Amino acid sequence: MSAKTETPAPSAPGVHPKPFWSFRPRSDREAGDAVVSNFLLHWFPAKTYKPSLDWGYSFWLGTASAALFFLLVLSGLPLLLLYVPSVERAYGSVKDIEFVVTFGSWIRAVHRISAHLMVAAVFLHLVRVFLTGAYKNGTGRGQRREWNWVLGVVMIVLTLFLSFTGYLLPWDQLAYWAVTVGTNIASSVPFVGPEVRELLIGGRTIDQATLIRFYVLHVIFLPAGLGALLAYHMWRIRKDGGLAKADRWTLSQEKTEAPATRTKTYSLLGVARGQAPAIRAVTLEARDTTVNSVNDLVRRIAIVVLGTFAVVSILACFIPSPLEEPANPMITPNPAKAPWYFLWLQEIVTDTTLKIGSFTINGAFLGGVILPTILLGLLLVWPWLDRSPAGAAGVWFHASRKRQNLVFLLLVLVVLAFTIVGTFLRGPYWNFYWPWEAWPELPTRI
Repeated sequence: MSAKTETPAPSAPGVHPKPFWSFRPRSDREAGDAVVSNFLLHWFPAKTYKPSLDWGYSFWLGTASAALFFLLVLSGLPLLLLYVPSVERAYGSVKDIEFVVTFGSWIRAVHRISAHLMVAAVFLHLVRVFLTGAYKNGTGRGQRREWNWVLGVVMIVLTLFLSFTGYLLPWDQLAYWAVTVGTNIASSVPFVGPEVRELLIGGRTIDQATLIRFYVLHVIFLPAGLGALLAYHMWRIRKDGGLAKADRWTLSQEKTEAPATRTKTYSLLGVARGQAPAIRAVTLEARDTTVNSVNDLVRRIAIVVLGTFAVVSILACFIPSPLEEPANPMITPNPAKAPWYFLWLQEIVTDTTLKIGSFTINGAFLGGVILPTILLGLLLVWPWLDRSPAGAAGVWFHASRKRQNLVFLLLVLVVLAFTIVGTFLRGPYWNFYWPWEAWPELPTRI
């Protein structure tokens, strides 16, 4: 008697038997279900405006910044297990990572390059948002893009502090004196300056208390805070209807009548087929202006993330991380420079230190505290000062924002120029030297 072969029952509606169906949906329904059912895809909207996927609008700098932050966390985990936060053993542990641990030098280079690129990417992302007026509310209801802009400014400050706290951890001459220069600027604040510096370094000198304080901030508090703000920032973008360019696209569309669909009406006599009069509607969305987030948006995000990983990995093979002599408070390098992302502040401090007769203007306070605080305050409140129309949101160099974009670009160019001058053109005693001029030979011990 032959055994009967049972035919498997067909899948019930809405059930997707394939394990990876959510990453390769076969229909609009599966694409929508993927957003709801897949934890990794749940923060994406079901539909995305096509203009939001343009490569030339946002350059995907926000996604690249998030990818670099993830890469920092990923590369920081093995370093966290191998590093010893002690002034006696910190330098030796970093040296072991660099020269003894398998792939240690590459992991450290990935971490360092990711940190530098993240500072640059977040800065360029902020510039892009300002120049496109993307902090302005458009046509959607309940938009709060101005608060997301404030959140972005706070995130770039946290990014700078995250990189600054990690700068000290190798405990070599470069790290020690860069942090010394950076924290000395804080001490120039009248009345409370010394107390502020003491709070930053955990005492009056940079020693074990400073190292452990920077270490805890670098591996726990700052990454946790930045990660939480990043998650809220992404949720806020979705809540505001996506990128600002989508609002501009919606405004440019003509009102179109939504296509009617056939319905059923149930009555005592049976089913009456036809069209219900209540289903006709007018929409501002033209047909075919949106695509499924899965797989179109997810595919582009994957390209940016994997491309970022590849670029950093290749650069780490050719750009090693520096490691100078162990930190020595008795030997001052000449010149002593702050980290490169704070060199523009160091340059402003120099340029605003003026001596008029017997009176000396404190450049550290004026250029290192007052001017940056004013700039930061203006950035925070600018969305409420900008009076350009809602139609300017999401448009590169809109005519109504010509003057403010010009002023903003001039400030950006000043920051970049001062950074270049501080990096390449400042020599001993912070004197100015052209690239073709030789620096004078000076003793290392001063």
